[in-house]
Amino acid sequence: MRSIRSTVAALAASGLLLAGCGLESGGAVPLPVGPDSIQPVPELEGVKITVGSKDFTEQITLGYIIEFAMAAAGADVRDLTNIQGSNSTRDAQLDGQIDLTYEYTGTGWINYLGNETPLPDSTQQYEAVRDADLAANDMVWAVPAPMNNTYALAMNKQTAEQTGVRTLSDYARLVETDPAAATTCVETEFNVRQDGYPGMAAKYEFDPAAAPRQILQTGIIYQATADGNQCKFGEVFTTDGRIIALDLVLLEDDRAFFPKYNPALVMKKSFADAHPEVAEVMAPISSTLTDQVMTELNRQVDVEGNEPADVARNWLVSEGFVTAG
Repeated sequence: MRSIRSTVAALAASGLLLAGCGLESGGAVPLPVGPDSIQPVPELEGVKITVGSKDFTEQITLGYIIEFAMAAAGADVRDLTNIQGSNSTRDAQLDGQIDLTYEYTGTGWINYLGNETPLPDSTQQYEAVRDADLAANDMVWAVPAPMNNTYALAMNKQTAEQTGVRTLSDYARLVETDPAAATTCVETEFNVRQDGYPGMAAKYEFDPAAAPRQILQTGIIYQATADGNQCKFGEVFTTDGRIIALDLVLLEDDRAFFPKYNPALVMKKSFADAHPEVAEVMAPISSTLTDQVMTELNRQVDVEGNEPADVARNWLVSEGFVTAG
């Protein structure tokens, strides 16, 4: 799902320029919208709000959802979606270059706050990252969406039938007994993150060096896993539309290792205090973002080839949040 575009394409698509101290001010919202259930909010009329996102399909789509909602509410919105990488996006927000983004609870807890052990319950994980990030960085996390875009391993149906693997415990046993049958394709980051392959191996008690692994770009892994030759198993993200399109089978995380990655609207405390209406406008949108909804939106981009801005606006229109302007 996290289909990474090239750096040049990413910068060109969002109008980003790397300048001495950081990102420039961003571009205009790409499509017009009008109010529907989101009505103009007097307190937000003309308020300058810069929206950021990371550089993969789901994040870009979520960024546009924020932008269109804020525009319908009357804000003066600037587009800084498609920032390369989690750390760059986080730094941009801490530095005040972006005001709003959707961030994942697991990413906040592990990558930004430095914890090694995730909390298995979604609510507890959210409350922990909310309280810790506020105390440490004056960052406010709104109530998260129900969708959970976490890591998983996947395989095609033929591999499932041949190996009998259904769970990550089964996979761990296969690595130990027949490592050649467990060739696994992963992206660079997952291969080294503690919430990725090394941590998974520790949780499931197998030697990560025993499993043959290939490092591939995220977008390539899905098709290679579906083909089943180069990759018997592949790292995927659970709300990626290509899982359905390619008929992949997810391995059950039976020891509940992978963190919960529920996206929540994140902003600086100063911004949240100055504009409490923002969280109020976004709350009904976030509550509607289920796994099924996000998987379908991702599928429309990654499988059908539609633009994230079109997909985001069409969904908001179909849900009655905005009109097409």
